[in-house]
Amino acid sequence: MIKGVIFDLDGVLVSTDELHYRAWKMLADELDIYDFNEEDNKNQRGVSRMESLEVVLRKGQKHYSEEEKEVLADRKNEYYKVMLEELTPSAVLEGAVETLKMLREKGILAGIGSVSKNTPLILEKTELYEYIDQISCGLDITRSKPDPEVFEVAARKLGLSPKECLVVEDSAAGVVAAKAAGMKSLGVGPYYKVLGADYQAETLLSDINWEEILSGN
Repeated sequence: MIKGVIFDLDGVLVSTDELHYRAWKMLADELDIYDFNEEDNKNQRGVSRMESLEVVLRKGQKHYSEEEKEVLADRKNEYYKVMLEELTPSAVLEGAVETLKMLREKGILAGIGSVSKNTPLILEKTELYEYIDQISCGLDITRSKPDPEVFEVAARKLGLSPKECLVVEDSAAGVVAAKAAGMKSLGVGPYYKVLGADYQAETLLSDINWEEILSGN
């Protein structure tokens, strides 16, 4: 029986992909990497900030020390945080609020499992905080997906065992992390058919058999 649903944030409940891309593009241009494009941005889906930085740096010729990389990643994040000030509830994906309300009515806990350190700010700007019981994010972990740590922390905060949790993800790395944590997964988003999740739906507005999923069957 599922007692808690842990949502990845970006691409599942909200969409800040364009802001991430703009921030990474600004950094890439400053580093004289002018061919960083939206296809490269897709390869940053579901991974940590430092791994995302590597996607950018691989397109350039210069090598950086670990300390320099930390500075670059922080610079990108500062660009992104400024852009987040533009964020409004309009960034919430269709079906997200309805799903969160439905789960609350059923007595199911809702958690966040996101590697983003900006998770609290995003929830505040999109006014989703009121629907979330516990948050596990980049501020709580040292290892990013596909490591299961972010979901394990979320389960502990919710007071649930892994078998009592369902993860909703839009990335392959997230689904792998859910499996490693011993949790069932629902894959959503444009690549939902190839994520390898236990259940699949293009969006949270799709015809999802929540009764079956929450029963654990």
